[in-house]
Amino acid sequence: MIEIQPLNNIDVTLEVPGSKSLTQRALIAAVLAEGTSQLHSPLQSEDTEYSSSALEQMGAVIERGETWTIQGIAGALSASEAPIYLGNNGTATRFLTSVAALGHTPYTIDGDKRMCERPIAPLVSALTGWGVDIESVHGTGCPPLKINANGLDGGTTILPEGKSSQYLSSLLLVAPYAKSPATLKVEGEIMSRPYVAMTLAVMADFGIFVDCTADYSSFSIPQGCYKGCEYRVEGDASSASYFWAAAAITGGRVSVSNVPVPSLQGDSMLVPLLGRMGCDISKKGDGLCLQGPEKLSGITIDMGDMPDIVPTLAVVAAFAEGTTVINNIAHLRIKECDRLSAIVAELGKLGVKIDEHEGSMVIHGEGGRGLVGAEIETYDDHRMAMSMAVAGLRVPGVKITGEGCVAKSFPDFWQRFSQLKG
Repeated sequence: MIEIQPLNNIDVTLEVPGSKSLTQRALIAAVLAEGTSQLHSPLQSEDTEYSSSALEQMGAVIERGETWTIQGIAGALSASEAPIYLGNNGTATRFLTSVAALGHTPYTIDGDKRMCERPIAPLVSALTGWGVDIESVHGTGCPPLKINANGLDGGTTILPEGKSSQYLSSLLLVAPYAKSPATLKVEGEIMSRPYVAMTLAVMADFGIFVDCTADYSSFSIPQGCYKGCEYRVEGDASSASYFWAAAAITGGRVSVSNVPVPSLQGDSMLVPLLGRMGCDISKKGDGLCLQGPEKLSGITIDMGDMPDIVPTLAVVAAFAEGTTVINNIAHLRIKECDRLSAIVAELGKLGVKIDEHEGSMVIHGEGGRGLVGAEIETYDDHRMAMSMAVAGLRVPGVKITGEGCVAKSFPDFWQRFSQLKG
């Protein structure tokens, strides 16, 4: 357990670790590529360790350091008798399910208890449409999965829902290796669209250019092989969100120097949202600087494209004057925990007036007045721990339990959070 100390007069410039989302996408492209790649400033965390170790099980050669050097295998995967275990890394589980389908041998994709409760049936359905022999071992539509891999046939397949952009990104990343040109059609609402744009950008950097409709409902992916390259990973905008939020609620100033403008990451759009709430925003060097106001104002916002920063925004809203309505967030319920319910429960412990609905939450901000300290449950969810820590910068007595869960995406979070003291 760690107790957060309230702070005044925050005025710092800092860096955050590399983007988890970009690291995992670039890692897969580099492994599947012809030739050698170097990933500069990748995220080194529990999640990326799961991803890289699993790819090594399937034949990848990865030399880790501040820069990762990766010898591409040109899509030729090795057998793995041992199950490919991915903990509660949802991105890796979905991405590597499709990667494993490129092989020519059986694979088992497995994870921890929570991962085995997280749905993957739409991805299984789409891979089946490309000729993959794949099943949910327990018939639950969740991992573990058994794949009798023999490559992708290609042609047209349908992703029956876009509720998780990770299904879509997973299919796109492997589609160039199909036996015939691949077409992917998506039914239903596509959530978290910036992550799809990120996937397409990474694919282009490694030499594969995808043709798609403006609404991301249809994709034509050419046959080809990624080409090894040098790739620099942006600082993680989701990780930066906690520091921008710290400035917002304390009236302080925080510059994050390694999230560029513009950024490939949709979560960088938290900054203009905080601008709408009253913060002053400026570009400083290669990064973004945020100055908190004397008074924050509530807003109404659709967060369907930015689910990972909903906890951060909810905490900021607790210190605003007026009501904040956060809409289109039902997909938070299938994250590392049911984040929608978790945010409501934990902010409620502090005395925040907050309402939970099936796909939204309403925060009745009173400028942070009357809030009290409490022990915060993190549900083994890194984003719950980091976002709720921000509240402790204004409210004495906030204690974060299970604080080690930040290792999933930000292993040295607590050390960098302490830099806010100046």
